[in-house]
Amino acid sequence: MNAGIIGIGRCLPEKILTNADLEKMVDTSDEWIRTRTGIEERRIADDDTNTSDLAYEAAKNAIAHANIPAAEIGMIIVATVTPDRPFPSVATILQERLGAVNAAAMDVSAACAGFMYGMITAKQFIECGSYKHILVVGVEKLSKITDWEDRNTAVLFGDGAGAVVLGTVSEGRGILSFDLGADGSGGKHLYQEDYIVMNGREVFKFAVRQMGESSVKVLEKAGLSKADVDLLIPHQANIRIMEASRQRLELPEEKMSKTVHKYGNTSSASIPIALVEELEAGRVKDDDLIVMVGFGGGLTWGAIALRWGR
Repeated sequence: MNAGIIGIGRCLPEKILTNADLEKMVDTSDEWIRTRTGIEERRIADDDTNTSDLAYEAAKNAIAHANIPAAEIGMIIVATVTPDRPFPSVATILQERLGAVNAAAMDVSAACAGFMYGMITAKQFIECGSYKHILVVGVEKLSKITDWEDRNTAVLFGDGAGAVVLGTVSEGRGILSFDLGADGSGGKHLYQEDYIVMNGREVFKFAVRQMGESSVKVLEKAGLSKADVDLLIPHQANIRIMEASRQRLELPEEKMSKTVHKYGNTSSASIPIALVEELEAGRVKDDDLIVMVGFGGGLTWGAIALRWGR
């Protein structure tokens, strides 16, 4: 059995925080933010919206797109570092709200690489025959752990959710290969105390190297070449990091998904949000080869080579 994506959905808060807005909050400028990160604006959830609320909307859309009843979901995996509370998990809150009465449920904490960890975990359960359909959600409300007086981090992050339903797909399609890893010695460079703390220089060096290496590795594992890639969906953290990944794969600009300018860094939600954007824009066709790659605090990383289609 091959595990692949059969349903997609996303949720973005309505409130937009622009670079011009940030100029009034911290010592920064629109030009400084755009040239260093590529970000122009980001979405911010209001105080009454929980992480689980964003996750619910994205998940509901993904299940509807998959055209299956919620009762057919066998497992829910939510990737997040900003749960409503330490427990119960966001996944169990979703299980109840969605009416997914037959689903096991758990959260995964791997920061911005969390969605990749969730996808690869779901692949194993489907391909060994344990579950037929698995809901994977990447969701963050990073605004609640962002220090809005720290200009190095306040400009980067946004809120949102992206979700996919995984199921069995036809031969030759679905997840063809993956790369997953961690380097705990780098945890000191990106972590949360009360708020997000980041050594930007060290994280940048790690991300540029690891995103490129993982992207190449999944192609090699799948017996494919750089020329076979139709679309690269990198974690939307910083345009310079994303560009380094694109250049490592020797892809033209039009073959890389870019949403960072509109939504900022939404951590585990960034890859599924970008995937939905590409599908809605008609840029993904059956049998296209997609490489998804992310990195995050931990330090963690993950990549997938996926042949689109059911």
